[in-house]
Amino acid sequence: MNSASPHKPAGKAKIWIDLDNSPHVPFFAPIIDELEKRGYSIVLTARDAFQVRELADLLHLNCELVGRHNGKSKIRKVFGLCFRALQLIPSALREKPDLAISHGSRSQLIVCAALRIPSLLIIDYECAKRLGLVQPTWLMCPEVIPAAALGCDPKRVLKYPGLKEDVYVPRFVPDPRIRHQLGLSADDLVVTMRPPATEAHYHRRQSDELFEAVIDFLSQRPQVKVVMLPRNEKQALYLKDHWPGLFSNQKIRIPQQVVDGLNLIWHSDLVISGGGTMNREAAALGMPVYSTFRGKIGAVDRYLSDRGRLVLLESVEDVQRKIQLIRRKPAATPQNGNDVVLSSIVNQVVSIVGSKFPATCQDPSLGSSSVHPKPIKAAR
Repeated sequence: MNSASPHKPAGKAKIWIDLDNSPHVPFFAPIIDELEKRGYSIVLTARDAFQVRELADLLHLNCELVGRHNGKSKIRKVFGLCFRALQLIPSALREKPDLAISHGSRSQLIVCAALRIPSLLIIDYECAKRLGLVQPTWLMCPEVIPAAALGCDPKRVLKYPGLKEDVYVPRFVPDPRIRHQLGLSADDLVVTMRPPATEAHYHRRQSDELFEAVIDFLSQRPQVKVVMLPRNEKQALYLKDHWPGLFSNQKIRIPQQVVDGLNLIWHSDLVISGGGTMNREAAALGMPVYSTFRGKIGAVDRYLSDRGRLVLLESVEDVQRKIQLIRRKPAATPQNGNDVVLSSIVNQVVSIVGSKFPATCQDPSLGSSSVHPKPIKAAR
């Protein structure tokens, strides 16, 4: 891996990374590793929600757990967001980071605005709600997302090639034991499924209808076994309550412990997910993948769909018409590509830390921002 950098850290520049959701854990793991190799000190916090804590343990990431998930209610979401920001302040004051980075942590952004900490917000779905006047100093996203969709000063936007999943997929090494561990035979046609994000602000009822149609479709195929990955325990209980027969006869199974998502995908025959990271991980691995997401389709998913790397299910009829139940024979190792995306992101972070910060990344229509982060110490 290329570890050359345009700037050498001054002493030990400190970077604060906040893991707010499960996909952030595998994404940041190689970034943390690379930054530490280059001499940077990492402060790591994590929200104890979804499988963040379990995945952090799986990847041996030492983080401070701060806050938890607060449910679907908008009032509880706002309260939880602000309360977690308050919980993060002591760590930020104690550690005094030179730069804060997240992949969508709103709580971290609030802390950065309050304490004048320079921030880098990474996104890969431009339709997600952001915090209005509370803006990051820099915004980073895949090249395929057009600048016009970001509502941000283009001078504050950084781009990287490919997908965010391309950061960690090159490190993936398959482990063929997973089928046996999940009670699956070589003759099973394995479908890995993830339900819609029912508690997300972008959730739509149409996604639930498609998910239910997929369950009905797969339940009628004797050779199919479904490995279901619910987003939380509440969702797992809902699934078991609504399809008890499919769980009792092992047509559908939920892993009893956290599994390596890439490894499960690689040893499946196809993936059907309610959008987001799992779909893109499958696409990055060259796997057949279908999306039941019916919110506003982002630029990355459009890009993958246009290139035949992701099939968007847009109606119940599409379930019968588009899903192809075909066994695949995975190679011993995937063609994972290279570390271009990882190097691009890390090199840009290093350049930021070695430069002085301009004003925040704001929507030009908002006028001058009231948030003026302190400048970063120039690297020497």
